[in-house]
Amino acid sequence: MSKFLFTSESVTEGHPDKVCDAISDAILDNLLAQDPNSHVACETLATKGMIVVSGEVSTNGFAEVEALVKQTLTEIGYINEAYGMDSNEVRVQSLLHHQSHDIARGVEKADDSEQGAGDQGMMFGFACTETPELMPLPIQLAQQLTARLAKLRKNGTLGWLRPDGKSQVTVEYDGFKPLRIEKVVIATQHDDMVGEFGDEEKEHAFISQQVIEQVIKPVLNKTGLPYADNFIVNGTGRFVKGGPEADTGLTGRKIIVDTYGGYAPHGGGAFSGKDPSKVDRSATYMARYIAKNIVAAGLAERCEVQLSYSIGVAEPTSLSVKTFGTGKLADAKITDIVRTEFPLKPARIIEHLKLKQPLYRATAAYGHFGRNDANFTWEKTDLVDQLKTYLK
Repeated sequence: MSKFLFTSESVTEGHPDKVCDAISDAILDNLLAQDPNSHVACETLATKGMIVVSGEVSTNGFAEVEALVKQTLTEIGYINEAYGMDSNEVRVQSLLHHQSHDIARGVEKADDSEQGAGDQGMMFGFACTETPELMPLPIQLAQQLTARLAKLRKNGTLGWLRPDGKSQVTVEYDGFKPLRIEKVVIATQHDDMVGEFGDEEKEHAFISQQVIEQVIKPVLNKTGLPYADNFIVNGTGRFVKGGPEADTGLTGRKIIVDTYGGYAPHGGGAFSGKDPSKVDRSATYMARYIAKNIVAAGLAERCEVQLSYSIGVAEPTSLSVKTFGTGKLADAKITDIVRTEFPLKPARIIEHLKLKQPLYRATAAYGHFGRNDANFTWEKTDLVDQLKTYLK
Protein backbone atom coordinates (compact mmCIF):
# COMPACT_ATOMS: atom_id res chain seq x y z
CA MET A 1 0.00 0.00 0.00
CA SER A 2 1.12 3.57 -0.62
CA LYS A 3 2.72 5.84 1.96
CA PHE A 4 1.03 9.06 3.01
CA LEU A 5 0.95 11.65 5.79
CA PHE A 6 -2.03 12.29 8.06
CA THR A 7 -2.43 15.14 10.56
CA SER A 8 -4.73 15.66 13.54
CA GLU A 9 -4.95 18.48 16.07
CA SER A 10 -6.08 19.05 19.64
CA VAL A 11 -6.59 22.10 21.84
CA THR A 12 -6.18 22.65 25.56
CA GLU A 13 -9.05 23.15 27.99
CA GLY A 14 -8.17 26.85 27.96
CA HIS A 15 -8.86 27.27 24.25
CA PRO A 16 -11.88 29.62 24.01
CA ASP A 17 -14.05 27.04 22.23
CA LYS A 18 -13.21 24.43 24.85
CA VAL A 19 -13.97 26.92 27.62
CA CYS A 20 -17.47 27.15 26.14
CA ASP A 21 -17.80 23.37 25.91
CA ALA A 22 -16.77 23.08 29.56
CA ILE A 23 -19.29 25.68 30.73
CA SER A 24 -22.10 24.07 28.74
CA ASP A 25 -21.31 20.64 30.16
CA ALA A 26 -20.89 21.98 33.69
CA ILE A 27 -24.43 23.38 33.50
CA LEU A 28 -25.69 20.08 32.06
CA ASP A 29 -24.05 18.09 34.86
CA ASN A 30 -25.48 20.40 37.51
CA LEU A 31 -29.01 19.91 36.20
CA LEU A 32 -28.64 16.14 35.75
CA ALA A 33 -27.44 15.88 39.35
CA GLN A 34 -30.70 17.50 40.46
CA ASP A 35 -32.99 15.86 37.89
CA PRO A 36 -31.67 12.93 35.81
CA ASN A 37 -34.52 13.47 33.33
CA SER A 38 -33.44 17.02 32.52
CA HIS A 39 -33.53 17.93 28.85
CA VAL A 40 -30.75 20.39 28.10
CA ALA A 41 -29.38 22.05 25.00
CA CYS A 42 -26.98 24.65 26.32
CA GLU A 43 -24.78 26.89 24.17
CA THR A 44 -22.06 29.24 25.42
CA LEU A 45 -20.22 32.19 23.87
CA ALA A 46 -17.03 33.59 25.37
CA THR A 47 -15.54 36.92 24.40
CA LYS A 48 -13.50 39.64 26.06
CA GLY A 49 -14.76 40.07 29.61
CA MET A 50 -18.08 38.33 28.98
CA ILE A 51 -19.75 34.92 28.91
CA VAL A 52 -23.20 34.46 27.32
CA VAL A 53 -25.13 31.25 28.04
CA SER A 54 -28.20 30.41 25.98
CA GLY A 55 -30.30 27.41 25.06
CA GLU A 56 -33.35 25.34 25.87
CA VAL A 57 -33.95 23.52 29.15
CA SER A 58 -36.71 21.39 30.63
CA THR A 59 -35.91 20.37 34.22
CA ASN A 60 -37.06 20.19 37.80
CA GLY A 61 -33.66 21.52 38.84
CA PHE A 62 -32.26 25.04 38.84
CA ALA A 63 -28.81 26.09 37.68
CA GLU A 64 -26.95 28.98 39.28
CA VAL A 65 -25.47 29.89 35.92
CA GLU A 66 -23.17 32.71 37.01
CA ALA A 67 -21.67 30.64 39.83
CA LEU A 68 -21.14 27.65 37.53
CA VAL A 69 -19.49 29.82 34.88
CA LYS A 70 -17.07 31.37 37.37
CA GLN A 71 -16.28 28.02 38.97
CA THR A 72 -15.50 26.46 35.57
CA LEU A 73 -13.27 29.37 34.53
CA THR A 74 -11.37 29.09 37.82
CA GLU A 75 -10.86 25.33 37.34
CA ILE A 76 -9.48 25.93 33.85
CA GLY A 77 -7.12 28.64 35.08
CA TYR A 78 -8.67 31.90 33.91
CA ILE A 79 -8.08 33.76 37.15
CA ASN A 80 -6.21 36.79 35.83
CA GLU A 81 -7.24 39.30 33.19
CA ALA A 82 -3.73 39.05 31.75
CA TYR A 83 -4.47 35.43 30.79
CA GLY A 84 -7.48 36.46 28.70
CA MET A 85 -10.22 36.38 31.33
CA ASP A 86 -10.65 36.82 35.09
CA SER A 87 -13.26 34.54 36.65
CA ASN A 88 -13.91 37.07 39.41
CA GLU A 89 -14.55 39.99 37.07
CA VAL A 90 -16.27 38.38 34.08
CA ARG A 91 -19.78 39.47 33.18
CA VAL A 92 -22.23 36.58 32.77
CA GLN A 93 -25.48 36.75 30.85
CA SER A 94 -27.92 33.82 30.99
CA LEU A 95 -30.54 33.49 28.24
CA LEU A 96 -31.71 29.94 28.97
CA HIS A 97 -35.38 29.30 28.22
CA HIS A 98 -37.85 26.41 28.21
CA GLN A 99 -37.57 23.67 25.62
CA SER A 100 -40.05 23.78 22.76
CA HIS A 101 -43.04 21.45 23.28
CA ASP A 102 -42.85 20.39 19.64
CA ILE A 103 -39.36 19.03 20.27
CA ALA A 104 -40.07 17.64 23.74
CA ARG A 105 -43.06 15.57 22.56
CA GLY A 106 -40.72 13.47 20.41
CA VAL A 107 -38.91 12.09 23.44
CA GLU A 108 -41.82 11.97 25.87
CA LYS A 109 -43.57 8.66 25.29
CA ALA A 110 -45.90 6.69 27.55
CA ASP A 111 -43.74 3.64 26.80
CA ASP A 112 -40.20 4.71 27.77
CA SER A 113 -38.68 2.00 25.58
CA GLU A 114 -40.13 3.79 22.54
CA GLN A 115 -38.63 7.17 23.44
CA GLY A 116 -37.91 8.86 20.17
CA ALA A 117 -34.67 10.47 19.08
CA GLY A 118 -34.38 14.12 20.14
CA ASP A 119 -33.51 15.13 16.59
CA GLN A 120 -32.69 13.71 13.21
CA GLY A 121 -29.09 13.15 12.16
CA MET A 122 -26.32 10.70 11.42
CA MET A 123 -23.64 9.58 13.85
CA PHE A 124 -20.32 7.79 13.38
CA GLY A 125 -18.14 5.62 15.58
CA PHE A 126 -14.68 4.28 14.83
CA ALA A 127 -12.00 2.04 16.30
CA CYS A 128 -8.71 0.61 15.07
CA THR A 129 -5.68 -1.25 16.41
CA GLU A 130 -3.19 1.62 16.03
CA THR A 131 -3.08 2.40 19.77
CA PRO A 132 -3.90 0.51 23.00
CA GLU A 133 -6.99 2.72 23.29
CA LEU A 134 -8.09 1.52 19.82
CA MET A 135 -7.89 5.07 18.48
CA PRO A 136 -6.11 6.58 15.47
CA LEU A 137 -2.55 7.49 16.44
CA PRO A 138 -2.47 11.17 15.29
CA ILE A 139 -5.45 12.32 17.38
CA GLN A 140 -4.41 10.23 20.38
CA LEU A 141 -0.97 11.85 20.44
CA ALA A 142 -2.41 15.31 19.87
CA GLN A 143 -4.75 14.85 22.86
CA GLN A 144 -1.91 13.59 25.05
CA LEU A 145 0.20 16.62 24.18
CA THR A 146 -2.44 19.17 25.10
CA ALA A 147 -3.33 17.25 28.26
CA ARG A 148 0.35 17.29 29.23
CA LEU A 149 0.56 21.04 28.64
CA ALA A 150 -2.29 21.53 31.10
CA LYS A 151 -0.83 19.09 33.63
CA LEU A 152 2.59 20.78 33.71
CA ARG A 153 0.93 24.20 33.91
CA LYS A 154 -1.27 23.24 36.84
CA ASN A 155 1.37 21.35 38.85
CA GLY A 156 3.84 24.21 38.47
CA THR A 157 6.48 22.32 36.48
CA LEU A 158 6.06 24.87 33.69
CA GLY A 159 4.42 27.57 35.76
CA TRP A 160 4.88 30.20 33.07
CA LEU A 161 2.37 28.45 30.81
CA ARG A 162 -1.08 29.99 30.45
CA PRO A 163 -4.35 28.17 29.69
CA ASP A 164 -4.71 28.59 25.92
CA GLY A 165 -2.93 26.23 23.55
CA LYS A 166 -2.99 23.81 20.62
CA SER A 167 -1.16 20.76 19.31
CA GLN A 168 -0.83 19.20 15.87
CA VAL A 169 0.67 15.81 15.00
CA THR A 170 1.56 14.44 11.57
CA VAL A 171 2.12 10.69 11.18
CA GLU A 172 3.54 8.86 8.17
CA TYR A 173 1.58 5.75 7.21
CA ASP A 174 2.09 2.81 4.92
CA GLY A 175 -1.48 1.80 4.28
CA PHE A 176 -3.02 1.31 7.73
CA LYS A 177 0.34 1.02 9.50
CA PRO A 178 1.92 4.04 11.24
CA LEU A 179 5.62 4.21 10.32
CA ARG A 180 6.92 7.28 12.13
CA ILE A 181 5.97 10.63 13.56
CA GLU A 182 6.76 13.22 10.92
CA LYS A 183 6.10 16.55 12.68
CA VAL A 184 4.71 18.02 15.88
CA VAL A 185 3.40 21.57 16.28
CA ILE A 186 2.68 23.20 19.64
CA ALA A 187 1.20 26.65 20.17
CA THR A 188 1.07 27.48 23.85
CA GLN A 189 0.17 30.67 25.64
CA HIS A 190 2.82 31.86 28.11
CA ASP A 191 3.76 34.62 30.51
CA ASP A 192 5.50 37.71 29.20
CA MET A 193 9.14 36.91 30.04
CA VAL A 194 10.99 39.39 27.83
CA GLY A 195 12.11 41.30 30.91
CA GLU A 196 13.68 38.13 32.28
CA PHE A 197 15.42 37.04 29.07
CA GLY A 198 16.22 40.41 27.54
CA ASP A 199 14.52 40.00 24.17
CA GLU A 200 11.79 38.03 22.39
CA GLU A 201 14.24 35.73 20.58
CA LYS A 202 15.78 34.44 23.80
CA GLU A 203 12.34 34.11 25.38
CA HIS A 204 11.16 32.02 22.43
CA ALA A 205 14.26 29.84 22.50
CA PHE A 206 13.68 29.05 26.18
CA ILE A 207 9.99 28.23 25.67
CA SER A 208 10.75 26.02 22.66
CA GLN A 209 13.44 24.07 24.47
CA GLN A 210 11.26 23.50 27.54
CA VAL A 211 8.20 22.44 25.55
CA ILE A 212 10.21 20.06 23.38
CA GLU A 213 11.99 18.40 26.29
CA GLN A 214 9.19 18.32 28.84
CA VAL A 215 6.04 18.04 26.73
CA ILE A 216 6.72 16.70 23.24
CA LYS A 217 9.46 14.10 23.71
CA PRO A 218 7.97 12.39 26.81
CA VAL A 219 4.75 11.79 24.84
CA LEU A 220 6.46 10.64 21.64
CA ASN A 221 8.92 8.37 23.44
CA LYS A 222 6.07 6.25 24.75
CA THR A 223 4.97 5.30 21.24
CA GLY A 224 8.11 3.34 20.35
CA LEU A 225 7.96 4.90 16.89
CA PRO A 226 10.83 6.84 15.33
CA TYR A 227 10.57 10.59 15.05
CA ALA A 228 12.79 13.38 13.83
CA ASP A 229 13.44 16.54 15.83
CA ASN A 230 10.95 18.19 13.51
CA PHE A 231 9.10 20.43 15.93
CA ILE A 232 7.50 23.85 15.72
CA VAL A 233 6.76 25.66 18.98
CA ASN A 234 4.87 28.96 18.79
CA GLY A 235 5.41 29.52 15.10
CA THR A 236 4.74 33.27 15.33
CA GLY A 237 7.42 33.67 17.99
CA ARG A 238 5.16 34.73 20.89
CA PHE A 239 1.80 33.76 22.36
CA VAL A 240 1.15 35.98 25.38
CA LYS A 241 -2.29 37.34 24.58
CA GLY A 242 -4.79 34.49 24.41
CA GLY A 243 -8.04 33.07 25.73
CA PRO A 244 -11.42 34.71 25.08
CA GLU A 245 -9.76 38.14 24.94
CA ALA A 246 -7.89 37.18 21.78
CA ASP A 247 -10.36 34.75 20.18
CA THR A 248 -14.11 34.45 20.68
CA GLY A 249 -15.21 30.97 21.73
CA LEU A 250 -18.38 29.01 20.95
CA THR A 251 -19.74 25.67 22.10
CA GLY A 252 -19.39 22.89 19.54
CA ARG A 253 -16.69 24.32 17.27
CA LYS A 254 -14.16 21.59 18.01
CA ILE A 255 -16.15 18.50 17.05
CA ILE A 256 -13.26 16.97 15.07
CA VAL A 257 -10.97 17.42 18.08
CA ASP A 258 -13.68 15.77 20.18
CA THR A 259 -13.73 12.61 18.04
CA TYR A 260 -11.16 11.12 15.66
CA GLY A 261 -9.18 14.09 14.41
CA GLY A 262 -10.61 13.83 10.91
CA TYR A 263 -9.39 10.25 10.54
CA ALA A 264 -12.97 8.96 10.49
CA PRO A 265 -16.22 10.65 9.41
CA HIS A 266 -18.20 12.93 11.70
CA GLY A 267 -21.95 13.32 11.51
CA GLY A 268 -21.76 17.05 12.17
CA GLY A 269 -23.58 17.28 15.49
CA ALA A 270 -21.76 18.70 18.50
CA PHE A 271 -21.86 17.01 21.91
CA SER A 272 -21.28 19.52 24.69
CA GLY A 273 -24.26 20.96 26.53
CA LYS A 274 -26.63 18.26 25.24
CA ASP A 275 -28.36 15.73 27.48
CA PRO A 276 -28.38 12.09 26.29
CA SER A 277 -31.86 12.29 24.74
CA LYS A 278 -30.01 14.10 21.95
CA VAL A 279 -28.72 11.31 19.72
CA ASP A 280 -25.96 13.62 18.46
CA ARG A 281 -24.35 12.68 21.76
CA SER A 282 -25.75 9.35 22.94
CA ALA A 283 -25.84 7.57 19.58
CA THR A 284 -22.32 8.77 18.74
CA TYR A 285 -21.17 7.28 22.04
CA MET A 286 -22.98 4.04 21.16
CA ALA A 287 -21.39 3.97 17.70
CA ARG A 288 -17.93 4.24 19.30
CA TYR A 289 -18.88 1.54 21.83
CA ILE A 290 -19.95 -0.80 19.03
CA ALA A 291 -16.85 -0.17 16.92
CA LYS A 292 -14.49 -0.56 19.89
CA ASN A 293 -16.03 -3.83 21.03
CA ILE A 294 -15.89 -5.25 17.49
CA VAL A 295 -12.19 -4.43 17.19
CA ALA A 296 -11.37 -5.55 20.74
CA ALA A 297 -13.12 -8.87 20.08
CA GLY A 298 -10.98 -9.49 17.01
CA LEU A 299 -13.82 -9.36 14.51
CA ALA A 300 -11.88 -6.66 12.62
CA GLU A 301 -8.76 -4.51 12.88
CA ARG A 302 -10.67 -1.40 11.84
CA CYS A 303 -14.35 -0.65 12.18
CA GLU A 304 -16.57 2.28 11.26
CA VAL A 305 -20.19 2.36 12.42
CA GLN A 306 -22.84 4.74 11.14
CA LEU A 307 -26.24 5.23 12.74
CA SER A 308 -29.00 7.60 11.69
CA TYR A 309 -32.24 8.69 13.34
CA SER A 310 -35.45 10.64 12.77
CA ILE A 311 -36.83 12.96 15.43
CA GLY A 312 -39.52 11.30 17.50
CA VAL A 313 -38.77 7.78 16.21
CA ALA A 314 -37.05 5.15 18.35
CA GLU A 315 -35.70 2.78 15.72
CA PRO A 316 -32.65 4.03 13.82
CA THR A 317 -33.35 4.80 10.19
CA SER A 318 -30.11 3.10 9.17
CA LEU A 319 -27.17 1.10 10.46
CA SER A 320 -23.94 0.56 8.54
CA VAL A 321 -20.75 -1.26 9.52
CA LYS A 322 -17.52 -1.12 7.51
CA THR A 323 -14.30 -3.00 8.30
CA PHE A 324 -12.20 -1.90 5.28
CA GLY A 325 -11.22 -5.42 4.34
CA THR A 326 -9.97 -6.28 7.85
CA GLY A 327 -13.05 -8.15 9.05
CA LYS A 328 -12.97 -11.83 10.02
CA LEU A 329 -16.60 -11.91 8.91
CA ALA A 330 -18.41 -10.13 6.09
CA ASP A 331 -19.54 -6.58 6.87
CA ALA A 332 -23.17 -7.62 6.32
CA LYS A 333 -22.79 -10.39 8.90
CA ILE A 334 -21.19 -8.02 11.43
CA THR A 335 -24.05 -5.57 10.83
CA ASP A 336 -26.53 -8.34 11.70
CA ILE A 337 -24.52 -9.12 14.85
CA VAL A 338 -24.69 -5.48 15.88
CA ARG A 339 -28.48 -5.45 15.50
CA THR A 340 -28.67 -8.54 17.74
CA GLU A 341 -26.16 -7.64 20.45
CA PHE A 342 -26.31 -3.87 20.86
CA PRO A 343 -29.16 -1.59 21.97
CA LEU A 344 -29.91 0.97 19.28
CA LYS A 345 -33.06 2.74 20.48
CA PRO A 346 -32.32 5.98 22.38
CA ALA A 347 -33.83 4.85 25.69
CA ARG A 348 -31.91 1.58 25.58
CA ILE A 349 -28.66 3.34 24.67
CA ILE A 350 -29.09 5.71 27.62
CA GLU A 351 -29.84 2.81 29.97
CA HIS A 352 -27.02 0.58 28.74
CA LEU A 353 -24.35 3.27 28.86
CA LYS A 354 -25.74 4.85 32.07
CA LEU A 355 -25.88 8.31 30.54
CA LYS A 356 -28.36 10.03 32.89
CA GLN A 357 -25.68 11.06 35.34
CA PRO A 358 -23.40 14.10 35.72
CA LEU A 359 -20.36 12.79 33.84
CA TYR A 360 -20.08 15.25 30.97
CA ARG A 361 -17.84 18.03 32.29
CA ALA A 362 -14.88 15.63 32.04
CA THR A 363 -15.55 15.07 28.33
CA ALA A 364 -15.22 18.76 27.45
CA ALA A 365 -11.46 18.62 26.72
CA TYR A 366 -8.91 16.07 25.45
CA GLY A 367 -11.43 13.99 23.54
CA HIS A 368 -14.59 12.04 24.20
CA PHE A 369 -12.93 8.80 23.10
CA GLY A 370 -9.73 6.93 23.91
CA ARG A 371 -9.98 7.83 27.60
CA ASN A 372 -9.66 5.55 30.64
CA ASP A 373 -12.10 7.43 32.88
CA ALA A 374 -14.47 4.94 34.55
CA ASN A 375 -17.45 7.19 33.76
CA PHE A 376 -16.75 6.95 30.03
CA THR A 377 -18.95 3.85 29.76
CA TRP A 378 -18.83 3.89 25.95
CA GLU A 379 -15.12 3.06 26.18
CA LYS A 380 -15.78 -0.27 27.93
CA THR A 381 -15.19 -3.52 26.05
CA ASP A 382 -17.63 -5.57 28.10
CA LEU A 383 -19.28 -7.29 25.12
CA VAL A 384 -16.06 -8.79 23.78
CA ASP A 385 -16.69 -12.31 25.07
CA GLN A 386 -20.16 -12.39 23.56
CA LEU A 387 -18.90 -11.14 20.19
CA LYS A 388 -16.08 -13.70 20.12
CA THR A 389 -18.64 -16.49 20.05
CA TYR A 390 -19.47 -15.50 16.47
CA LEU A 391 -15.94 -16.47 15.40
CA LYS A 392 -16.30 -20.08 16.55
